Amino acid sequence: MQKGNLYLIPNTLGDSPIEYNLPQTNIDIIRDLKFFIVENIRTARRFLKKVDRNINIDELTFFLIDKHTKPDKYPSYLVPAQEGHSIGVLSEAGCPGVADPGADVVKIAHKKNIRIIPLIGPSSILLSLMASGMNGQNFAFVGYLPVKKGETAKAIRDVEQRSIHQKQTQIFIEAPYRNAKLLQDILSYCKPQTQLCIACDITLETEFIVTKTIAEWKGNVPDINKRPTIFLIQG
Repeated sequence: MQKGNLYLIPNTLGDSPIEYNLPQTNIDIIRDLKFFIVENIRTARRFLKKVDRNINIDELTFFLIDKHTKPDKYPSYLVPAQEGHSIGVLSEAGCPGVADPGADVVKIAHKKNIRIIPLIGPSSILLSLMASGMNGQNFAFVGYLPVKKGETAKAIRDVEQRSIHQKQTQIFIEAPYRNAKLLQDILSYCKPQTQLCIACDITLETEFIVTKTIAEWKGNVPDINKRPTIFLIQG
């Protein structure tokens, strides 16, 4: 029996039109799938209805992968693929497997010789890098910085030094409700000449992507509270 494929399905980065984010090929593939591995079933249902209102949600099977899911359940999610049915891995936003728990499922799929097919779609990390004007030849995504008191300052200085010594763009994120605090810390601990790009609400009507030096940002701080934001620095 031929195995099904594991499709990695990018999601929109916010409330923006499907046609602005995904090619028709993705939509055609999504319509044919009956099995999905998702972070949140409610938002996955909403996304699928946005893709095509005629999709019958009640005919679909959802496997949940979130912070409460035990990893030993992941192999069972791939049983349909071993039985010949293709499965879609759907992120909450952006691309599955990138700063996303879907990577653990993909790793298991490789071991089971299931074909993995990444679909085209928005990645806030790459879109922000493209628009930043910073080094796109040498960059690193470092995820979330520590939030414990005393550790944040050290992490910011370490990231800045790495950028200077390796001539490498450093990319990181924060929970939207902590954006303002992180931005203030960056402005406090980075050198005045260090470049900082603030990229938020990417692909939305309120999109804001601006690169300035730390010195230029001081006294002219945008309101990014509770807005999905990517931070990029280059020393």
